[in-house]
Amino acid sequence: MSIKSFFSKLNGRHQNILHTPYGSINLAAGKGSEKLKSVVIALQRSTDALTRKDIADWRAAWQLAINVDSPNRQRLYDIYRDASVDAHLSGCIAQRTGFVMAKSFKLVDAKGNKNQQAQHYFDQAWFKQLCRLVLDSRYWGHSLIELGNVTTDGDGCPCYESVRLIPRKHVIPEYGRVITDLGQDWTTGIDYHEPPFSEWLIEAGRPDDLGLYLKAAQHTIPKKNMLAFWDAFGEIFGMPLRVAKTPSRDDNERQRISQQLNALGFAGSAVLPLDTELEFVESSRGDAFNVFDQRTARANSELSKLIIGQTMTIEDGSSLSQSQTHLQVFQNLVESDADMLRDVINNQLLPRMIRHGFPIEGLHFEWDDSIDYTPEQQVAYETMIADRYDVDPQYFAEKYSMPVGERRNDLMPGINDNGPSNGADEHDSHGQNKQNKGEKNQDNNGMKAFMPLSQKPFFD
Repeated sequence: MSIKSFFSKLNGRHQNILHTPYGSINLAAGKGSEKLKSVVIALQRSTDALTRKDIADWRAAWQLAINVDSPNRQRLYDIYRDASVDAHLSGCIAQRTGFVMAKSFKLVDAKGNKNQQAQHYFDQAWFKQLCRLVLDSRYWGHSLIELGNVTTDGDGCPCYESVRLIPRKHVIPEYGRVITDLGQDWTTGIDYHEPPFSEWLIEAGRPDDLGLYLKAAQHTIPKKNMLAFWDAFGEIFGMPLRVAKTPSRDDNERQRISQQLNALGFAGSAVLPLDTELEFVESSRGDAFNVFDQRTARANSELSKLIIGQTMTIEDGSSLSQSQTHLQVFQNLVESDADMLRDVINNQLLPRMIRHGFPIEGLHFEWDDSIDYTPEQQVAYETMIADRYDVDPQYFAEKYSMPVGERRNDLMPGINDNGPSNGADEHDSHGQNKQNKGEKNQDNNGMKAFMPLSQKPFFD
């Protein structure tokens, strides 16, 4: 007996609704079909509290997360949320994620042949959102992603209506459970590795991985505090202190003088009694830049090294060779993320799509690195091929959306089919004519790369 039938008989309710002690699960087929379409776990959502965190909170939350008997990441995720709003950290993550999302991909069969029609199933908004959520597991440690109902796009092709992230605080990846209430223990949770949940859930990240945010938080927390201290320093010492001295003992007079001082803003003026002394006390402290800015810069450099492996591609660089070396280090991280994403798609997403009726049997996902060229590289590549081989004009017509006629066979000025313009026959050391040996000075395309050096223009 299936889990669906068991709970339906136990509760005596509609067969399309799975009622458990942990919440109701929608197993509705839709349109009269008995086929499983989606899994919706009713979670008791709660609003997160935004409170100030320090290093002691980070260490205590870390200790709770690694508890063997009852792991709890809720407090640690609160610290991660605060770390995720750091501008520099967000920029590093966006750069690393953007390089992966910009890569081209393809669906190939067992022989390596590309299937262009199957690629249309993945050129959808739901797939891009799924890739981003999978890549987020690098920083959060784990992501449990739910696939939406199967529907059709504007072209009539099957697709998922959406993908969404199961709230991380409700997921206990160490034991593969989802709890419906944040106060519950993992022993009362739902095992999402078992059907019917496993058919609609994608799991990214290792169960025991706490993510890169764990290391990033120890730099974002003091950085945020240091910036707050800098603001307080600027408020206290940034403007000169205004001091008014008066011998008057009248409270009304003192209050009037205080109001006059408060009005001494931009182009301000004051009317004070004759015996009142007004003094502006300038701050003599000049090391604020070294104290606060240098500490913030050190935190930023540590975050850059953590997320993208180097500093020169996002902060500053003075050497081209060093920048290229740093870029290579960063590209290694991008390839690592791309490899992880490919494994999740091939091992989890594609099998579920096949069971959900997508016609992609026998295909697997690969990155298409062969076409990832810069515009300059693409021009050089096409020029090299076109100069040596006859290329179908339809290739350029489709690639650049422009009409292309027949290929021209213009010859170079001063050179004809019989050899150099001076009419002299060139012989090798054995007295044999090179043209009789089939070594022509130029081909029908006017190619100069294969001409003997003696026949090339000197200043070419």
